[in-house]
Amino acid sequence: MPPSVQAGAMSHAIFRVARLHRMLAGQLLRRVGLHPGQELVMMQLWDLGPQRQTDLVRLLGSDAATMTRTVKRLENAGFVRRRPSATDKRATIIEPTAASLALRKEVEQVWAELEDSVTAGLDPDEQDTAIRILARIEDSISQAAERHTPLA
Repeated sequence: MPPSVQAGAMSHAIFRVARLHRMLAGQLLRRVGLHPGQELVMMQLWDLGPQRQTDLVRLLGSDAATMTRTVKRLENAGFVRRRPSATDKRATIIEPTAASLALRKEVEQVWAELEDSVTAGLDPDEQDTAIRILARIEDSISQAAERHTPLA
């Protein structure tokens, strides 16, 4: 490990793993015509049904601008449809299209392949431990981000 990152060895390891995970996810998702992150939007829509765009932002921990771009790309590809909410004129409802339903099985296969790559060489107990540790790290980072959020 380079001396310059020794003080942040955990952060360096997380950065490397996250970068490689995103790269592999991108390679696998490209086979089905998606980019990383788009499959997460589709999974939410398939599992929960039509959602307000603002709810997708909250569910996926995204920001409004990123979600708008993602939905627009998915709409252009024919996988989602946008419509105004019947109850809230400010809200937009995002719903999966019939074309996206054919994509679901392929995305599930890609996701399973990605999971197999991530967990290769780990026994079930090690996988459970890794998930618990990652959840604690996520919680710690979330708390730190809240403390460092500038007040409006």
